[in-house]
Amino acid sequence: MLWAAAAVATLGFLVALEVAARRYGLPGPITSQAREVILPPKSGFLLYASMALMMVVLTWRQRLIAVGTAIGIDIAFLFVRWALNIRITDGHPFGNGALWVILGCAFIAVTRRRGRERVLLLQGVGLGLLLVAGRKAGDTWLLITSKTRPAVFDQHVATVDHALGNPSWLAGRMVRATGPIGAHVLDYVYIQLAVAAVVVAAYQLRNVAVERRFPSHHLVRTFLVIGILGPAIYMIFPVVGPVFAYGADGGHWAVANLWPDTPPPIHAPHQIPFDEITPRNCMPSLHTAWATAIFVHSRKGPRLLRFAGAFWLIATLGATLGFGYHYGADLIAGVVFALTVEAALRSLAYGWDRSGIRLVAYGTSVFAALLLSYRYLPIQIAEHPWVFGPLLILAMTSVVRGYIRTTKLWNPETAPVRQPEPQPEPV
Repeated sequence: MLWAAAAVATLGFLVALEVAARRYGLPGPITSQAREVILPPKSGFLLYASMALMMVVLTWRQRLIAVGTAIGIDIAFLFVRWALNIRITDGHPFGNGALWVILGCAFIAVTRRRGRERVLLLQGVGLGLLLVAGRKAGDTWLLITSKTRPAVFDQHVATVDHALGNPSWLAGRMVRATGPIGAHVLDYVYIQLAVAAVVVAAYQLRNVAVERRFPSHHLVRTFLVIGILGPAIYMIFPVVGPVFAYGADGGHWAVANLWPDTPPPIHAPHQIPFDEITPRNCMPSLHTAWATAIFVHSRKGPRLLRFAGAFWLIATLGATLGFGYHYGADLIAGVVFALTVEAALRSLAYGWDRSGIRLVAYGTSVFAALLLSYRYLPIQIAEHPWVFGPLLILAMTSVVRGYIRTTKLWNPETAPVRQPEPQPEPV
């Protein structure tokens, strides 16, 4: 019943986004996904990652068949495009096969499976399709923000960043100093964030095929909820980022060409008009939120997975700042947002208790206070950096500490039972 309700709610959300996108003459998430059945997909890597996520419900023999079928279909598509002299100008030369396999598993579940086996296979298919649908829905959200929010709050956030030492300007110069190698590594980490999430989720779901059921809580749930709720905040607090508002990428819409060499001066901020193309996707930083979720869920994995989760978080923070996509204030809000969503989903899965309610309420309050202070107190924050800079960091740290303490209550460490010492036999 819960899975059916989630499927209906997700479909309704996607239909609403499709209708909203059509009003602005844009293809919605359903249209974009349907095109990838035949046309070169824009999300080739993501489609294979989604198929890998779906395969957690399959046996090893079925997984080998699925992978072989997907590769075979992609080879056939390549041959047909080569024979028809079709050049791929927008998209990847692979990925159609993975989508066909996912849809084929859905067909098999409906026509060939019964009872619990049908439900389990449909859950796997839904999980894989949700990851792709989430990406398409996010892209549509970003297009809608650029069309419906003509003015942005970049001057407000850039002013707040003075209290944090203008980290985007500093990171931008550091990335430029590393040359093309550092930039390429960070760019790959930034783009393939969903693939990293699938690796962690696949580890969490590794026993689904054996136990024939999904765990109560896993990374995919957090990943999707962050992607659904985050863009709604973009509509409230539209920000384009320093590389656009203060850099060459903004063209004539930019306030000035200052990033990353010269931080902007402190003055009374106001909303600035911007183009109808650039997404308003900075506040909060969802890449930071997703990377934080990956880090949190990788903590119970083996050492290699924990190392990868920490690396992906650090590299994502470096990329978001170093490429000028985000301000430091965005990252603080992103961490608070991620941990609040994670706490709410854990409480929903394992039962609401006083500690869970308190943590979610506190995280929500801190997040709202951050947005309000960015909007209405930027000058005061910038003029007293030694007071408000530490306060902003302290606010984020308090949520992190609260999350750690609460999760320890949810998952107490079991101490080994002390064995009684042998007593000497009476003489």
